Amino acid sequence: MLRPDKIVEAKKQLIDAASKVLIGTVIGFPEGILSIEDKINEAKQAIKDGVDELDFVINFEAFKLGDSSLVKQEVLLGTKLALAHHKKIKWIIEIAALNGSQIIQLTSLIKNVVVANFKEKDFEHVFIKSSTGFYKTLDGFPNGATFAAIKAMLENAFPLQVKASGGIKTNEEAIEMIKLGVKRIGTSAAKSISDGELYSGNY
Repeated sequence: MLRPDKIVEAKKQLIDAASKVLIGTVIGFPEGILSIEDKINEAKQAIKDGVDELDFVINFEAFKLGDSSLVKQEVLLGTKLALAHHKKIKWIIEIAALNGSQIIQLTSLIKNVVVANFKEKDFEHVFIKSSTGFYKTLDGFPNGATFAAIKAMLENAFPLQVKASGGIKTNEEAIEMIKLGVKRIGTSAAKSISDGELYSGNY
């Protein structure tokens, strides 16, 4: 998972190494406030550069202000672009910026747009993702995936899949997320989790 400006070099290195590793990038990162046009253009360039997966930061601030129509259009156009190019797409809702009701509402909004506008065979390629891991919280509140938020997402995302991302740093946390039903985990502690060791990084 890389910033968009690193795709070309990463793709070259993977090809040179005959690697099957996929490249994902973030769109509208990290605030999600870019216009729909800017996000689509950023995604188009990433596709041109050879990316395999697109993680859009949804405009959660617009959603919180009640502009559901903008958010629905963003989901529709972004998903349409990704699927047309055979890319997986993940919609990052930034749960640390939302309350419990908003997490449910935004998850449901994304699910409803996708179900209403795309075919059943497409659903497995669309994820709802919890966090960027970069949102600034107050009073030490978690800025990534929490069990409560992931449960709410899972209950309202089906038939779309959920990716738990941000703050997952131990083997136990990862296993619990998998048991809850997430299909992807986003973490910078993958090696430590795999080895059953304590992660010492800050992100």
